Amino acid sequence: MTHLNDHNLVGETVVPGVLYEKRPARRPNGEIVPGLYNAWIILNNPKQFNSYTTDMVKGVILAFRAASNARDVVAVVFTGVGDKAFCTGGNTKEYAEYYAGNPQEYRQYMRLFNDMVSSILGCDKPVICRVNGMRIGGGQEIGMACDFSIAQDLARFGQAGPKHGSAPIGGATDFLPVMIGCEMAMVSGSLCEPWSAHKAARLGMISQVVPALKVDGTFVANPTVITDRMLDAYGRVIHGEFKTGDEAAAGRAMLKQGTVDLSLLDAEVEAMCAKILLTFPDCFTKTLEELRKPKLDAWNANKENSRAWLALNMMTEARAGFRAFNEGTKEDREIDFVALRQALAEGKPWTPELTESLLPAARRGE
Repeated sequence: MTHLNDHNLVGETVVPGVLYEKRPARRPNGEIVPGLYNAWIILNNPKQFNSYTTDMVKGVILAFRAASNARDVVAVVFTGVGDKAFCTGGNTKEYAEYYAGNPQEYRQYMRLFNDMVSSILGCDKPVICRVNGMRIGGGQEIGMACDFSIAQDLARFGQAGPKHGSAPIGGATDFLPVMIGCEMAMVSGSLCEPWSAHKAARLGMISQVVPALKVDGTFVANPTVITDRMLDAYGRVIHGEFKTGDEAAAGRAMLKQGTVDLSLLDAEVEAMCAKILLTFPDCFTKTLEELRKPKLDAWNANKENSRAWLALNMMTEARAGFRAFNEGTKEDREIDFVALRQALAEGKPWTPELTESLLPAARRGE
């Protein structure tokens, strides 16, 4: 055997909160292919909806580099533990308790975050996002950096920044206009209203969606979403929108009756990996590199000034927003937006007192 150089930066890729596994590659008929694998990079922080800590970001970078360099890896599957969340973005506890009010530290953190996104966009292997649950905020951004996304249909998609003290400039403002057009990018990026997996598929944000809810042993589509291809009275497409009123209540009741089963999701992910297996590897990689260019061009043009802005924002809105999310209750995790706008209209500066007055605890009189 000819000696082969090791092109990894470090020999060990194991980091708490990130799993790296090589699973056997399979032909379309399910037959295992000797000597070939798919690399699974798995976010393992389910108690915090697979939000990434600083150490986990480092682990993702190392894992993508390892997968990219592995001669025996065909494709990469990027996913999370459990069925609740792929990833909900940065760890808000760490943001609130360490980075809030600490812009110089957050600037260094954002160097790592930028490198994580770039490691996905620059991976020498095709990257499939296996959307096993919520893909929100920074989780949505790293998911959109992937080449393909296959989702279970209970998953929700969206941004959270303008509601929680940030701006979705870790990739969303770069990728959304390219992927779904400027108008719908504006809606998703700024209003922070979650979309169903069916709507995400309809608009071209993901390539495929499969059911995950089993009721009485049978798979059923997400009962809280309008899954028929319908128009409303004004001719607007409502396929993929969330149900309202009595229909929504009935859907939630059905959710409680069923169980979540991700076997169809796994089958579709394996099917995609098998399709990739039966292609010329260099031709496929070159095609990826060309098709990634619109996302890469936008990302590379903006990532550094975005990093600087996000760091400075930790002194003002992010400081208030992340603390509100971390210190509030499940039902009350937002600042008093009206009071903030009124204070700014009066010319009040950002002071510790202003921040405290906006937090949920101030509303509760604590």
